[in-house]
Amino acid sequence: MDLNLLRALDALLQENSVTRAAERLGTSPAAASRMLARLRRAVGDPLLVRAGQGMVPTPRAQELREEVGALLRGCDNLLRPGAGFDAARLHRTFTVQATDLLVSGLAGTLSDRIHAEAPRVDVVFLPEALEGGPALRQGWVDVELGVLGHLDPEILTRPLTRKTLVGVARSGHPLFDGPIDARRFAAADHIGISRLGKRFGPIDDALAELGLRRRVAVVVPSHTGAMILARNTDLVALALADWLPGTISALGLRTFPLPLEVAPLDFGMAWHPRNASDPGHGWFRDHLAAAVLDPPGAG
Repeated sequence: MDLNLLRALDALLQENSVTRAAERLGTSPAAASRMLARLRRAVGDPLLVRAGQGMVPTPRAQELREEVGALLRGCDNLLRPGAGFDAARLHRTFTVQATDLLVSGLAGTLSDRIHAEAPRVDVVFLPEALEGGPALRQGWVDVELGVLGHLDPEILTRPLTRKTLVGVARSGHPLFDGPIDARRFAAADHIGISRLGKRFGPIDDALAELGLRRRVAVVVPSHTGAMILARNTDLVALALADWLPGTISALGLRTFPLPLEVAPLDFGMAWHPRNASDPGHGWFRDHLAAAVLDPPGAG
């Protein structure tokens, strides 16, 4: 029996009237009458019989009324997007590709958020080694988080936040002895941050426009390593404004505005369309976005 016929049976048994059932179904009384005839043949019972000016259900129809209603509600729940999703019962591991600076600021918050609702959900963070490759398409990564680029054309994205770059150096650094202008900034020795060992980027372009050049004395692959190195030397690194203020203070570091015109960084998340309608994946993305937008200690 098809689902439409079951809906017709439900309407007929609820209304005990072909005319009212037709109105409920959005069809004509003649069509509803034909469906009643089909149902009678299928069930082997009259279902509704004439009683004066109206109709009354047979004992068999009375037995079927609640069963049919429950069956239809179950079908509707099954076919509804996200049906049956219960975060508390989710047992799954999500993989996120992100820079260590983002991970350091959001991993704890994200863990607290998801475990409050789904204690059996785990998160694996991967470095950006697969950035620009087929990781999302191949399913190696659930979500890519960061400054997005070189994505496959089908990949879905969501913008999250815009962050300004700032300089960071140990609290006793000579730079803080006076106003930090472009010339004094360029004169300091710097830490480059690049997984690929690159020494030059937007900072150097902005300095070049002013006829200045800096020395990148050390290149490290992570922001965390750069901050630890800056703590123990007179080298200057880069950080994100209002990100990890407690950690920066605890390390004995200070941030300062860059005395240059440098475009802010746009952060977002990306995922493959295969996961677009997955309620568990959508639930995780929402929590990940919330952790980025509201990190602890952000000013």
